[in-house]
Amino acid sequence: MERKRRKSLVMEKRKEVLTSLESLGARIYEQMDKGFFPSIEMPSRSTENIYYDPNVRQFILGGKKVRRSARNIRHLRPFTQLVWTAFFSHELTMHRKTSTLRDVYYSAQAYEMSFKDQQESNNIITDLETVLGLSREDFNIFPEERSAVFGDLTIEYTVPGYEGKRLNLTSHPDGVMIGPALTSAEFVKTTADKVIAIEKGGLFTRFIEESVHKKFNAILVLTAGQAPRATRHFIRRLNRELKLPVYIFTDGDPWGMHIAMVIISGSANAAHLRELTTPDAKWSGVWATDIVNYKLPTDPLDDVDVKRLYELQRDPRYKDPLWQREIKTFLKIKRKAEQEAFSRYGLTYIVDEYLPAKLEETS
Repeated sequence: MERKRRKSLVMEKRKEVLTSLESLGARIYEQMDKGFFPSIEMPSRSTENIYYDPNVRQFILGGKKVRRSARNIRHLRPFTQLVWTAFFSHELTMHRKTSTLRDVYYSAQAYEMSFKDQQESNNIITDLETVLGLSREDFNIFPEERSAVFGDLTIEYTVPGYEGKRLNLTSHPDGVMIGPALTSAEFVKTTADKVIAIEKGGLFTRFIEESVHKKFNAILVLTAGQAPRATRHFIRRLNRELKLPVYIFTDGDPWGMHIAMVIISGSANAAHLRELTTPDAKWSGVWATDIVNYKLPTDPLDDVDVKRLYELQRDPRYKDPLWQREIKTFLKIKRKAEQEAFSRYGLTYIVDEYLPAKLEETS
């Protein structure tokens, strides 16, 4: 029943994407048919229009709007780029094809649509997301794959050519890449009762070698630094659909804190989107207090680290006592540590001692 429901949701989302793109095209055509310069209105993504909403526990966009019009010569280039990107997205969705952000940039050249660089192309794709209220993943545009997952979860593919095929995510010793086929797959069954998200590839491999998925009944997710949006959506699905609590392990520094917080509460850059956050996920370390309590090898915080900590201290997402305590401790000790620092006590210490203690402390 759950798989049928999931398949129905996938089909409904595809229909929604196609309808939204076609409606955008129809509005532009109608304006031109009536003799008007076509224009597109969208929510402003300026910093003054981004707010933290404690009810949904993420950044959202305010009510300010911006308008792009073909009447304005300065708007003509981004307006045309946006219309082409909508057309290309419709082609992808209609034919159930996928593309990477890089592919979109190069594909534009085949249509004599130029972008000065990759960043300009990425920004236009984000504009289209804002106009439609949908994510780029919804219209099959993904970043390069770099995250991975390992654990006792059987999935069933829904992508063309693989519909109905099943795979258990313990099938490859390096983990399974989290790409378009996996993020859209149905969850069939699992024995896991938690998700452990890990920042670093080395620790992810160590956890697989030490059978953490069995010892702790967990699905392991490698974020590979800041988790890509598809990975954040995948983690959210594991939490929402399978009711699995999520624990996040990062380096002990302000950047590791931010990696965890983006999984929990999202980012300002994605304030126009939902379905990417896991608000009840727990940052389980490496904490600044862990550096002190476990006497870990450290490096000094540099000026950029300290500046970042003061920024986090003012960020409304970090107002809870635990986050504030750890920020203050970092500023007090002025040191940072990597996840691998636990190896000073032996290769398996992090699995045998640290991990069970932190899971118990943050459960």
